[in-house]
Amino acid sequence: MTGAFDVSQLAGLAAVLLLAGVASGLLAGLFGVGGGAVMVPVLYQLFAVIGVPSEVQMQLAVGTSLAVIVPTSVRSFMAHLEQGRVDRALLRSWAIPTVVGVLLGTWIASFAPPAVFKLVFVFVAWVTAIKLGFGRVSWKLADDVPGEPWRTVMGLVTGLLSALMGIGGGSIVNLIMSFCNRPIHQSVATASGLGVLISIPGAIGYMWAGGAQAALLPPLSIGFVSLLGAALIMPTSIYCAPIGARLAHRLSKRRLEISFAVFLAAMGLRFLVSVL
Repeated sequence: MTGAFDVSQLAGLAAVLLLAGVASGLLAGLFGVGGGAVMVPVLYQLFAVIGVPSEVQMQLAVGTSLAVIVPTSVRSFMAHLEQGRVDRALLRSWAIPTVVGVLLGTWIASFAPPAVFKLVFVFVAWVTAIKLGFGRVSWKLADDVPGEPWRTVMGLVTGLLSALMGIGGGSIVNLIMSFCNRPIHQSVATASGLGVLISIPGAIGYMWAGGAQAALLPPLSIGFVSLLGAALIMPTSIYCAPIGARLAHRLSKRRLEISFAVFLAAMGLRFLVSVL
């Protein structure tokens, strides 16, 4: 391999990562997610191209995604707070169980095979897409989000699944709140707050979880977090998050639901194909 080829390959890798940052930032604001549903598939493919062993590609993609989500989620949450649609009481009740779920998920990441992460991604993405794309008003579990102990259970499950998917929890929170008769714009805004609670302990947990796999990981990695990947995606992701948030509040309810459903269905299909 020549030096010129190496430079060209690195430039192409950097360009793709920067574009992924733009997409993840817009999605963070638009759908109340941290952009992980875009970053995880992109990073997974890129790590395969540069020769990362298959047994750690998915974990590295998930951990790196969670690290990037940290500043993106913070900025998205602040933008949604300005719109005044975050349900702060609900967010507070979910906080502790969500963090516990995230820590449980990062512990599982230290020994689970890649297929576990992919199938969790497919399941949550498709259930959410079906609900948003084809659901009717009659498709609901309650007239409002129930109180305890259900809120604790919801927070725990949201944190666990988000940690295994490498997302900020937006897909899951939107699903829960839509089944509980909450409007999509409020769901999106509240989900952005949970993204902060999920991404920080999630990134730290994946750094710890990958410690025993250091020999299989690429340079400039701390556990299952690629510092190079995070550094290239993060700037554009942070910049674009408020743009997506402003766009979300200009779209109609139905248009926002359909857009989110199509996006999730496509990402779920991508991972299902890789498992089969």
